[in-house]
Amino acid sequence: MITAEAVIDLAALKHNIKVLSMHQPHSKMIAVVKGNAYGHGGSHVAHALSSFVDSFAVARFDEACQLREYGITQPIVLLEGCFDQTETQEAARLGFQPVVQNDQQIHWLEQLDGQYRINLWLKVDTGMHRLGFHLEQVRSRHQHLCKLPVMDQYVGFVSHLSCADESGNIQTDRQLQRFNHVTEGLVGPRSLANSAALLTRPDICFDKARPGIALYGVTPFAGHCGEENGLKAVMTLRSKLIAIRTHQCGEPVGYSGLWHASRETMIGVVAMGYGDGYPRTMPTGTPIQVNGRIVPLVGRVSMDMLTVDLGPDASDHIGDEVILWGPTNPVEPIAERVGTIGYELLIQLTNRVKRSYINGCS
Repeated sequence: MITAEAVIDLAALKHNIKVLSMHQPHSKMIAVVKGNAYGHGGSHVAHALSSFVDSFAVARFDEACQLREYGITQPIVLLEGCFDQTETQEAARLGFQPVVQNDQQIHWLEQLDGQYRINLWLKVDTGMHRLGFHLEQVRSRHQHLCKLPVMDQYVGFVSHLSCADESGNIQTDRQLQRFNHVTEGLVGPRSLANSAALLTRPDICFDKARPGIALYGVTPFAGHCGEENGLKAVMTLRSKLIAIRTHQCGEPVGYSGLWHASRETMIGVVAMGYGDGYPRTMPTGTPIQVNGRIVPLVGRVSMDMLTVDLGPDASDHIGDEVILWGPTNPVEPIAERVGTIGYELLIQLTNRVKRSYINGCS
């Protein structure tokens, strides 16, 4: 019997990319599928989106190689670039598009033998201050890259917004201004908009946008849910009741006895725990859906199971479905209960959780 399972709705995924494309209809879409498509399954997501997007983006070289092995032929952007000379050579051979964010990466490109041609993206540090060239370096580095024998069609410009998910934060305007100023008059495609900017900043519209978390129906905005932006949750994390027990008033449940029943009730035991990626720190009261109604998590989450208060009049049965998050129990407020964001809950699911895919046909 399958217990812990993440059901991925590919129709919802396609709905979301259409919604995002409508926000910036003049931008081509680079679908961000790093981290195994935020836990949704990189190859399945990429195949589902292949006719809707211009290209894909990942963080690591191995992720890009896996997409090629699964038959993805579109351009793949390496968001952090290549990490050594061998990766640089292979990136050119496999048609990847590395982001160039330091001089060492330029040196590796200079060493290529010219057998292959490569498109590149120059990372501009407009204010995130993690990766990229300082503003005063951009023009000289761009000019140098354009003259490399291995350069194919273009050297584009890319930067990353640090506060686009915070409405009214002036940092976003500053970054936009810097990006516009430093790239003015230079030839090459530009990409700046992430999910948050796509949804709220039509003025941040360049050649290509890079939707990430919003593809999966999750909002980048704290205190909100994706459905408020017309998005549909792609993942439903579900399991089953594996035990139902009578529970006396005043009795504890689970490790450390953190919760005591205030009444006689029925306790349901769910096959889901931190061994599956469901946080051990998830507090009592977290909403969990059982047979269409919300019941509270009670006690401490253990490695393989958690417990819920089904109520004194429960008529549930062993084997009944339990939804940890999904369209009817959004992940965003659940993440807030442990002081994190939906991104983290989605991506930290372990391999013990079976991924299954529905609505794959157009």
